[in-house]
Amino acid sequence: MEKPIFDFGLNTNRRHFLSKLSLGLGSAALGSLLIPDMFKGGGESDVNELMAGLPHFAPKAKRVIYLFQNGAPSQLDLFDYKPMLNKMHGQDLPESIRAGQRLTGMTANQAKFPLAGSVFNFAQYGKSGAWMSELLPHMSKIVDDLCIIKSLNTEAINHDPALTFFQTGAQVGNRPSMGSWLSYGLGSENQNLPGFCVLLSRGKGNGQGVYSKLWTNGFLDSVHQGVQFSSGENPVLYLNDPDGMNREERRKMLDKLSQLNQNTFDEFADPEVTAKIQQYEMAYRMQTAVPEITDMSKEPESIVKMYGPECLVPGTYAANCLLARKLSEQGVRFIQLYHQGWDSHGGLPNEIKGQCMDVDQSSAALITDLKQRGLLDETLVIWGGEFGRTNYCQGTLTKDNYGRDHHPRAFTVWMAGGGVKPGIVYGETDEFGYNIVKDPVHVHDFHATILNQLGLDHEKLVYKHQGRRYRLTDVAGKLVKGIIA
Repeated sequence: MEKPIFDFGLNTNRRHFLSKLSLGLGSAALGSLLIPDMFKGGGESDVNELMAGLPHFAPKAKRVIYLFQNGAPSQLDLFDYKPMLNKMHGQDLPESIRAGQRLTGMTANQAKFPLAGSVFNFAQYGKSGAWMSELLPHMSKIVDDLCIIKSLNTEAINHDPALTFFQTGAQVGNRPSMGSWLSYGLGSENQNLPGFCVLLSRGKGNGQGVYSKLWTNGFLDSVHQGVQFSSGENPVLYLNDPDGMNREERRKMLDKLSQLNQNTFDEFADPEVTAKIQQYEMAYRMQTAVPEITDMSKEPESIVKMYGPECLVPGTYAANCLLARKLSEQGVRFIQLYHQGWDSHGGLPNEIKGQCMDVDQSSAALITDLKQRGLLDETLVIWGGEFGRTNYCQGTLTKDNYGRDHHPRAFTVWMAGGGVKPGIVYGETDEFGYNIVKDPVHVHDFHATILNQLGLDHEKLVYKHQGRRYRLTDVAGKLVKGIIA
């Protein structure tokens, strides 16, 4: 029996339906406006990706570069100046301040919690008068471009859940990462590069590992998974053709494979089959795009001087910052950097010096570079870790040496560009730097605001999976209106 031209079986989902009828995006949008219930149905795929690829309202940013400082930098030695800690150095943290708050297993059994003032000098910079540590001479020069938030807080007190929470909106694994949500919600601006790229670097301090679940697509289609770039000879693994195969043969093989996959999709209507087709095609296009974009030899001397000489060493933080600018410039939606080495439970003064030498110059250079290219306004840059550090010492305290434990109650991140207010300090902690006394910002609020800057309503960016509607912000989150320009 001859197969009908339009075979809409029980397994057909909306995407399959639209592809068969050759409906364009404009027709689908018009239909959804004229008949609001047009695409409603009982299947999960019927409520997913209705208007994926379009913002909910006019965006202020087009893309994100997230400079994640893995291991948790000490806000008290970098941004949150607390002279009271120096005044009371060595004295026990008042119980009225700690108020029985949760501690990690590393310090819960300490008999005392001696306050540790920073050994580093602070000064005020810019029109905002923001306090910055002497460890950050380059960031201090761009302070009027920064929106410094001193009141971030989270429930997670250990690295794995806290890191996972910041990346996926949940402390457990297997949820889509923020980059995957943005890829799903907005699509890609460059068909030759992934919408979500991941870059890793390791600092001089004590490192906490990172793992692929942090850039997973979770239950979203696999085309939204982050693509990791490495510092090796092949920046993206398994991208090159096998020995003996030329580009023409590769094209013929992909065409035949696509045809076979399309036959499978026609029979089963499984969206992961089309995702595989898209991934094969993306890999083919990346074979030309990736070598070109990872080639730093054409960068002018002025740019190399701005980022520092390490920007020419693949796999360094400086090189990744420069690569992030190039990827952003080419329209990559979300670039995630992870710089490891901030977990300073002991010997913090020495370790943090090395970490700041790694990141200070190139972080500031990225902001300056984007600004001079006219890209900062449309690019949201974020700098910060998964939680903060305690005001009391972990282990032995001396005049010039101390360690700090995890502190999720209050910590600092900064943002720049992308429609956030420049040159402001938002939020405030108490004189001990332990509790928030003004304008708290929860991780869910942080995520909601990031999505807002990209034109996405966090309550509408929803994906139904196994009977539940999921969001990056779960069932919480509110806009931090005080930082939006």
